[in-house]
Amino acid sequence: MTISVLLVGCESESSMPRPDDAAEPALEAYPAGMAHDALERVRERADALPNLQSLLVARHGTTELAHRASGPGLDTPVNVKSVSKSVLSALVGIAIDQGHLEGIDQRIAPFFEGYLTDDADPRKREITVGDLLTMRSGLERTSGSNYGAWVSSSNWVRNALQQPMQADPGTKRSYSTGNSHLLSAVLTQATGQSTWAFAREHLAEPLNMALPQWMADPQGIYFGGNDMRISARGLLAFGEMYRNGGWYNGTRIVPQAWVRASWVEHSQSHWSRAGYGYSWFTRRESGYRMHYGWGYGGQYVFIVPELELTVVATSAPYANGGREHRRRLQAIVTEVIIPAAEQGTGG
Repeated sequence: MTISVLLVGCESESSMPRPDDAAEPALEAYPAGMAHDALERVRERADALPNLQSLLVARHGTTELAHRASGPGLDTPVNVKSVSKSVLSALVGIAIDQGHLEGIDQRIAPFFEGYLTDDADPRKREITVGDLLTMRSGLERTSGSNYGAWVSSSNWVRNALQQPMQADPGTKRSYSTGNSHLLSAVLTQATGQSTWAFAREHLAEPLNMALPQWMADPQGIYFGGNDMRISARGLLAFGEMYRNGGWYNGTRIVPQAWVRASWVEHSQSHWSRAGYGYSWFTRRESGYRMHYGWGYGGQYVFIVPELELTVVATSAPYANGGREHRRRLQAIVTEVIIPAAEQGTGG
């Protein structure tokens, strides 16, 4: 089933009501913002992607396209995979702002004294919060071929910390969900709340975003950087909050300085060559700086600040053809949505 909601003169996404999925009309007229023919091309190309579940486009704070392609409704929480890392980054920024953490240069060793033995590589005591955010802890990665053994272990935190050092902290990027999980463990100790409880109180509730409990490790630490469940509309609210410098509905949720710092490139992905900041990817596209959270299978939140543009996509996370799906999905953004946003008001 394909349902498109194309809103006419609507209020901003941050203030519009959330209709039940069953109440969504099959089709409404295109809005007066982005060009009619461009939005039609977006919808047509989206419908050609069998793995796509939703595609939402907001410009100047107005939802231009809310397209349910298949699967759950736009208000139903879905697994956003590693987009969770960008959400976790926001929680770290909030914790620093509230004084629970000292800052990105704070060393994590005092939180894990029980796991760092006297014979441990001394470089492990130099790892900072910022090193975990930028994937430059120096620890051997727990992702990729090491992922199964890590999540099958009896203690994920201990297992991540006991990985051998492959580089000095703060030098070489190696993408590892173990780094993000260590951040979740740090947040749990520093705030005195579970990562889920802290996220619900300080992020989900202010964004009017459902955030069900998700997987935790055997010690009860919520999975850091994977398997959060957020609806497409909730993810759009999160992206719009970042686009607005941490503000949502007149409330500051994340410090503006944290938003800006999160998008500063500290390293590059070996696979995509995109830059990487505080758990956000960043690259230049069509002359504009684009920042995005990216999750396995085709989960995305794209933000192009210069165009006041936010795009969200959710996909079936374990469907076949993932790489080709991601390529075609990104092409919709770069070949149709960004040029349409450049044109301003059209149609």
